[in-house]
Amino acid sequence: MSLIRIEDAWKSFGALEVLKGVSLEVGEGEIVAILGRSGSGKSTLLRCINGLEKIDVGNIWVDGTLINAPDADIRKLRETVGIVFQSYNLFPHLSVERNITLAPTVVKRIAREEARDIARDVLRRVGLEDKVDAYPDQLSGGQQQRVAIARSLAMSPKAILFDEITSALDPELTGEVLRTLAELAGQGWTMVLVTHEIGFARNIAHRAVFMHAGTAWEEGPPKQVLVEPRSEELRNFIQSVLI
Repeated sequence: MSLIRIEDAWKSFGALEVLKGVSLEVGEGEIVAILGRSGSGKSTLLRCINGLEKIDVGNIWVDGTLINAPDADIRKLRETVGIVFQSYNLFPHLSVERNITLAPTVVKRIAREEARDIARDVLRRVGLEDKVDAYPDQLSGGQQQRVAIARSLAMSPKAILFDEITSALDPELTGEVLRTLAELAGQGWTMVLVTHEIGFARNIAHRAVFMHAGTAWEEGPPKQVLVEPRSEELRNFIQSVLI
């Protein structure tokens, strides 16, 4: 059974059609890399899966629940599907620990001491256990992004969405974050990643989806799709990224 199932999803912002009949399934434990040029609908698709945007036509199921139903529990959805953005969105006035424990204590009503234990555990998973008392401005960009990943892990979601989380980082810090994602992949997390990191997608993802003009233009095993693309659009995209 698919953990995430998107069926003929359409989304417009005014006269601009961003998603044009996208259908996609993500199985439990699967890693799906979504690639494409700016404006192809990648980030909008993630925001619709997480309930930050609502599709106009079509259906999206997450863990068997129709999330675009009128009575859908969006708060529950966001406990099930986490999302990590390009901008870290950490609270600068809160310590790393409190940035991580805030949602579990407020949303899930977990006791503060238990939440602290969770914070230490997820920081250990991303290699930052020694930064538990630090503040965001004391961390590098790569470390802040890893804290953002830890914050998402702390809610114990069934899937995590990553929206171009390395695009604002230099190559060294990008490598740092990608190593963290590779470790999470090895732990069996369900992940959907919007990324331009072709090599990472080829080596880590189970499936690659190339979005073009608001559609899922081409998809399949990364070592097939990204090595021997069928369409000229995907060949041109790969060439432009690798230059």
